[in-house]
Amino acid sequence: MDSLTHIVLGACIGEVVAGKELGRRAMLWGALAQTFPDIDVVAELWLDTPSNLLAHRGFTHSILSCLLFTPFFALIAKRVHRNRNVHLRTWMWLFGIEMFCHIFLDSQNAYGTGLFEPFSHARVSFNTMFVADPLFTIVALVASIVLLIFRKKDRRRLIWATAGIATSALYLFICTVNKLIVANEMEDMLAKQNIAYNKNFVTPTPLNNLLWYIVANDDSGSYIGYRSVFDNKEALPLVYFKRNEELLHGVHDNESLQKLKRFSQGYYIAQQWGDTLVFSDLRFGQILGWKKPEEKFVFHYFLQQPTGNDLVIQRGRFAKWDNTALSSLWERMMGR
Repeated sequence: MDSLTHIVLGACIGEVVAGKELGRRAMLWGALAQTFPDIDVVAELWLDTPSNLLAHRGFTHSILSCLLFTPFFALIAKRVHRNRNVHLRTWMWLFGIEMFCHIFLDSQNAYGTGLFEPFSHARVSFNTMFVADPLFTIVALVASIVLLIFRKKDRRRLIWATAGIATSALYLFICTVNKLIVANEMEDMLAKQNIAYNKNFVTPTPLNNLLWYIVANDDSGSYIGYRSVFDNKEALPLVYFKRNEELLHGVHDNESLQKLKRFSQGYYIAQQWGDTLVFSDLRFGQILGWKKPEEKFVFHYFLQQPTGNDLVIQRGRFAKWDNTALSSLWERMMGR
């Protein structure tokens, strides 16, 4: 999830766990604790892009990391606040809940999380939420602002903090239900349209949980489509993209290519854009794909220009967005 979500949700959890003992300091410790797993972003200072893609959300987002760092940070915080009557058990709960919450939330979107590192490099991706979803964050954000205003002994603090957590949890439940509905509809439609595939996934389009992006792989490529929870059409419009594996045979930097393939979890295609060979990871969607089915993909890596890929995920995420794009997204979200 985005950093703002981790900060405000962490602040609310910190208030619930240790607000009585620490006041606003509990919010600060909560925000810091839930943000900690993202310390792995510093790896981009010395790693090449393919290696950094695998390092991010790797060990620092694992269950083992949470188990190791929880007592470590709890002991540090206990020492820092040794003049306050805060039991070590409370610090353990605070750091444990915060860090486990972080890795659990990050496993909800397409990037994937290395929950079982270093024992397994498999990435866990539940694909229930986009990396930033305003409806998931908004109440926790408002609650955090209110908590900064209320006095330490104000009884409403706990109510607001609990509301911030509860509404996020409820929204995640709704997201999960929506995904199950769309996934079931997708499988039924693919069967009715006699489309054979070996694996598939559905994941939300940007900033919402009503319009879903669909990918179904076969041995030669991928079927791409979109489905709203409000769609009532019996057919699923799909566009087929060939994988073009033959284009990758001459890539000289085979190590980077293999890392990109591993990162993509098998959902990739190769394309020739003029004189540039491009590797696209399909999991992050298309640039306005609900509006232009043949559009390029958000994640596109220039295989012959490795130094030009520093923002390989972010650069295409909101490319070409304007008022028309937002309007078209809203229309498709509503099933029109």
